[in-house]
Amino acid sequence: MPIISVIIPTYNAEKSIEKTVNSVINQSFSDWELLIIDDGSMDSTLDIIAQINHPQIQVFPYSNAGVSTSRNRGLAKAVGEFIAFLDHDDLWTEDKLAAQFSALKAYPEAALAYSWTDHCDESDQITALGRHATFKGNVYSQLLVDNFLDTASNPLIRKSALNEIGEFDCTIDSAGEWDLYLRLAARYPFAVVPQSQVLHRVSGRAMSANIESHQQECLVTIERAFQQAPDSLQHLKKASLANVYKYLLCKTLEGQPQPRKGRKALNLLWKYLRYEPQVRSQSKFILTMFLKSLITATLPAKQVEKILGS
Repeated sequence: MPIISVIIPTYNAEKSIEKTVNSVINQSFSDWELLIIDDGSMDSTLDIIAQINHPQIQVFPYSNAGVSTSRNRGLAKAVGEFIAFLDHDDLWTEDKLAAQFSALKAYPEAALAYSWTDHCDESDQITALGRHATFKGNVYSQLLVDNFLDTASNPLIRKSALNEIGEFDCTIDSAGEWDLYLRLAARYPFAVVPQSQVLHRVSGRAMSANIESHQQECLVTIERAFQQAPDSLQHLKKASLANVYKYLLCKTLEGQPQPRKGRKALNLLWKYLRYEPQVRSQSKFILTMFLKSLITATLPAKQVEKILGS
């Protein structure tokens, strides 16, 4: 029986899935099973996976139901003592599972070990560093304010802890991992591996198209979390909302400039300002984003690119 179950939900992943699967196959920790849960792909994803033909890989095709449902389907089939999720376009360094497994063995009370995530483009070139947090032990208050794990592809989780807190909420997809991490952090300590071991591929086009749904899912997650949080942590809610609007603001302005993006960004900037508890310390960021949003909202795309690129 494998020690670690790796779960990859796939949907139309023909451009990235081979690299993603190979980043699992190349792990220095070799006692794993890989469960690929295909969510109704309509491209050549399944054909590419079939060509890999590895004895530790199992593939389960389903009709489309969303990423949270796919992760839950993988959980139901997993036999490992530890669970790791990997999105179909993300990558791991070769020592990722080994380092996180060692961290959990050294900290038996911890339910989860996380590493650092960096962001890359479609050519695997790093475009931005992740949060690189070092919180450990009781991280509940920090996680209420910000999802410092960055992605679902980051942690290694004890399956026993997942059995205790329950599976992913299928009504939320893009914020589903944050909701799950919060439920874990409310009951268990976390361990940290302070190394960059996850490469998250960012598609500005996909995120900008889903800003509205991601905003609503984050707000649902925050409301639910603070309904369950103790009175002593309620003061953190404003900072949590500010971080969500700040993140969405930055994501909205990624990719090709469009007037509607600029208008949306101005709206998000206003919401961010309503909740940011340290406006003075963020004055440079606020001014920069206001000017960028205003220019994007009012000028032709080519002129915006010329101004912002200069």
